[in-house]
Amino acid sequence: CYTRGQAVQAENVTVLEGGTAQISCRLQNYDGSIVVIQNPRRQTLFFNGTRALKDDRFQMVLFTPRLVRITLTNVSVSDEGGYFCQLYTDDTHHQVATLSVVVPPAVPTVEVKKEAVEGGEVELTCVSPRSKPPATLRWVRDRREIAGVISQQENGKTVSVSNTIRIPVERKDNGAALSCEASHPALVGQKRVRHYSLDVHFAPTVKIIPPQGILREGDSLSLTCSITGNPLPRDIQWSRVNDTLPERAEKTGNILHMSRLSQSHNGTYLCQAHNNYGRAADHYTLLVYGKKTNVSVSVPPKSHPAIAHPTLPSSNPGAVVETHSAVPYAMIGGILALLVFTVICVLIVTIWCSVRQKGSYLTHEASGLDEHGEVQEAFLNGNDASQGKKEYLL
Repeated sequence: CYTRGQAVQAENVTVLEGGTAQISCRLQNYDGSIVVIQNPRRQTLFFNGTRALKDDRFQMVLFTPRLVRITLTNVSVSDEGGYFCQLYTDDTHHQVATLSVVVPPAVPTVEVKKEAVEGGEVELTCVSPRSKPPATLRWVRDRREIAGVISQQENGKTVSVSNTIRIPVERKDNGAALSCEASHPALVGQKRVRHYSLDVHFAPTVKIIPPQGILREGDSLSLTCSITGNPLPRDIQWSRVNDTLPERAEKTGNILHMSRLSQSHNGTYLCQAHNNYGRAADHYTLLVYGKKTNVSVSVPPKSHPAIAHPTLPSSNPGAVVETHSAVPYAMIGGILALLVFTVICVLIVTIWCSVRQKGSYLTHEASGLDEHGEVQEAFLNGNDASQGKKEYLL
């Protein structure tokens, strides 16, 4: 600001810490009198343009009858205060140019009070150690602000600001992204951001990934033990329940490999892992089947035409071979069907003939009874017996 009607005027200055400040003194009606510039501690910096204090950060850059200007490089908060512009005439005139230093916050830091454990609570503190004026801190997760407890502590001319939050955590929160944002007028709308990933500790989980299909003698087997946990277990133990591992079993980290399987490999295999927060295990029951053998049927060519069989490569002795019979099953089926049909027809004819013969016998028996009645009637009526007998015989 300027004060009219005086022989000297001074301008207030605001500068970022570490920057360069220009301190100007404007003169009115200057007649060659003495001009003195002093720092806030009233130490003379320049006397009529001549350096009086051995501080190379101060430089006289302009000295005219109307304007005197000095620069101060690498400004710090300790340089803050009033700089005096004095003009010694018959009456001493002076004005004060106030230097204000702004301290923008650095990228904040995150402090963890204790490690986060599944099912517990974690306390996180975002700290901006120095700023001027005080910075504004806030926690953000998934673009949503997390309310926290804010505190400030003065440290000389600067202020330390902190924002503390407490949140419950589960294993699904491990690796979740949070951020602490620092806002300040000197940043002109920008923010200083510290990103933080939750580190949630939890007990391990173990799962054996089984192979696909049936295992037979001579095959190879690789079992993979899939493990989670924080911290991730490093000591993985393979074993066989109630027995030792086979001699040819190879353990490589979380993989157990066995070649040339036989039925002696049968059993229940166990994968175990542990960390400071728990122990876990999973098992796999191995059942090795015997080899499948080739089956072939040989039929003399005179009885039936030969049927060609596909040739399998000898390099795969365990392959399954589909066998074909040389006897034409369609022909056999037809013959059997014809025989069954014939037997059924014979049975039907036999039953029909038996029923018909029984009916004829009953008819003749009835006719004989009628003739016997006629003879009896002739005898009772006194007819000629010989005639009746003749007739009966006829």
